[in-house]
Amino acid sequence: MVVLLLVPLAWLLGTFPSATLIAGAKGLDITHAGSGNPGATNVGRLLGWKWGAAVFLMDFAKGAIATGVGLAVADRPGAFVLGTAALLGHVFPLYRKGGKGIATAAGVLVVLYPLIVVGLAVVWFVVARVFKKSSLASLVITVLFPVTAALAGYDLWEVLALAALAVLVVVRHAANIRRLIRHEEMGLGSASGGSVAGS
Repeated sequence: MVVLLLVPLAWLLGTFPSATLIAGAKGLDITHAGSGNPGATNVGRLLGWKWGAAVFLMDFAKGAIATGVGLAVADRPGAFVLGTAALLGHVFPLYRKGGKGIATAAGVLVVLYPLIVVGLAVVWFVVARVFKKSSLASLVITVLFPVTAALAGYDLWEVLALAALAVLVVVRHAANIRRLIRHEEMGLGSASGGSVAGS
């Protein structure tokens, strides 16, 4: 019951508009600039990596805080419920465009699977460096996460929950996937368009 009562609060936490507020303070409407996505990568391209990192950390914190509270209140099931609520708040806020969920999902997962996150962070870095596409790197680790959790011996319900989260993130990257297929996806460091993997 406590977890269910906290779900709306976790969702509201997820809706906190990190990218919109930071970009707005610099006189930029992030939803109509660059790729148009209110996420860390788009902010970083347009305003510099420090501002992009600030957005990433704020979006990351939303997932981590909600998940940590859920873990304290009702162990891992509670962590998944509140973490997912925060992620959905980030992706589907009311009255404005939502982000793609990578940073908030990372906050959820680092609380529950710190070692897997560290390992896949290395994979992300290698893929991003080799192919110069942050969206491709994010999609790769998104797909690998439930597979890695299954190989690590986590309960089936956790693996299925991770697979559902992975599907959500992949669907949110549908436009990026189309651009990747057409070889039109902007690379890391591009000033406009392109991938917005960071939330």
